[in-house]
Amino acid sequence: MTAPIWQWSATETAAAIRDGKITAQEAVEAALQRMAESNEAVNAVTVDLSDDARRAARRADGIVGSGVALGPLHGVPITIKENVDQIGQATTNGVPAFAEVVADTDSPVVANLRKAGAIIIGRTNTPEFSLRWFTDNPLRGLTKNPWDDGITPGGSSGGAAAAVALGIGAIAHGNDLGGSLRYPAYACGLATIRPSFGRVPAYNPTGAEERPPTLQLMSVQGPIAREVRDVRLALGVMAQRDARDPWWVPAPLDGPRLATPIKVAVCKTPAGIACHEAVARAIDQAADNLANAGYAVEAKDPPLMAEIAESWRTLLFTDTKVMSEAAMRQYGSKDIMQVLGDYLAASNVRDLDGYIRALADRTRLLRAWSEFMEDYPLVLAPVSQVPPFPQLEDLQGPDRVKQMLDEQSMLYGINLLGLPSAAVPTGLHEGVPMGVQIIGPRLREDLCLDAAEAVERSTGILSQQLWSQT
Repeated sequence: MTAPIWQWSATETAAAIRDGKITAQEAVEAALQRMAESNEAVNAVTVDLSDDARRAARRADGIVGSGVALGPLHGVPITIKENVDQIGQATTNGVPAFAEVVADTDSPVVANLRKAGAIIIGRTNTPEFSLRWFTDNPLRGLTKNPWDDGITPGGSSGGAAAAVALGIGAIAHGNDLGGSLRYPAYACGLATIRPSFGRVPAYNPTGAEERPPTLQLMSVQGPIAREVRDVRLALGVMAQRDARDPWWVPAPLDGPRLATPIKVAVCKTPAGIACHEAVARAIDQAADNLANAGYAVEAKDPPLMAEIAESWRTLLFTDTKVMSEAAMRQYGSKDIMQVLGDYLAASNVRDLDGYIRALADRTRLLRAWSEFMEDYPLVLAPVSQVPPFPQLEDLQGPDRVKQMLDEQSMLYGINLLGLPSAAVPTGLHEGVPMGVQIIGPRLREDLCLDAAEAVERSTGILSQQLWSQT
């Protein structure tokens, strides 16, 4: 491999360290140097952990050759988002008042990454309360998209995506309640997987109380990377059991083989809203890639997406109003309060009777998709019905926020269903990344990633084009 180490995949880096071709210190130093050169321009990494990372790399090199079994990410540099607990670090969630909320233990996803030998080089930016598709907050400031300053890097894992796109770490941790893994991956030309509900354990010991019910059901932890194979590797690491999450499911990462050809439903009008022409072309391109790889591709909209999107808005923002709004009003900025108000206005917030009925009705929506996926195990769909939004577009008022919610219906609707979905880039449109998502049955991340790799084989690794420009 002649490319600089910071450009290597996590898979290549881990193998090279195991084989003694490079040291963990060399891998970490390459990532830290890349961070020093490129982070200031985008503000992706907000907490520099260079000193800790160097110490960890020295310890990692001391283990190599000792006979002790090495973890699958031994010596690989990674980043962690600022909204999960990491021992000795503040779980700020983009809120100035939380800058002193310092964790005294790791969350499950961080603990699993450390057990696998990964080395944390920094923490990445997130919007206030991780509640926007834009990454800006009064504590850390604005994160820019490395492809184009004028568009969002996505949110809420915008810092994570911008960092890994630039080569600051081989894997970035993120999470996804309303598309916060898939949308930043889409905006920054990366690959990710929104795992199934129950796949990756989650818990923040610093939390003052348990999360609202629908956050427990719809929010997941996962990896963002430049290559699908690294997403697969990181998912296996993150998905290890942790007794602190009683929702965790002990399911194999690879399920039974399906009869071939696997049928793929191609959706270009989710919730009845047509895609932008550039998004439609990306879906057509991915459909051709899948057909060429032996999948049976058919234009077919999955059921009830408009109802599913409305149900997500109803349940999430009823929960938010009851359990989170007071804290947001106490600690949030003017911008986040404006956005929250516009979200609430665009959602059918319910009373107790309405909320219970909406939560019960969620099962009907899940059943419809479960039956649909008996015939079509995979759904190829837009991440967003439009190209990445202009930066801070959600501050343009309630009408624009409502329109944005409509344009993202396929993105957040999958969270209500608890299904896995891989996002993968398809190329550039006017210099801006484009991509698709591939949705599978519950706990069949393997099917989603297999299909994403088929798309990636045609597109290539998009970040390499970014590096040639910078």
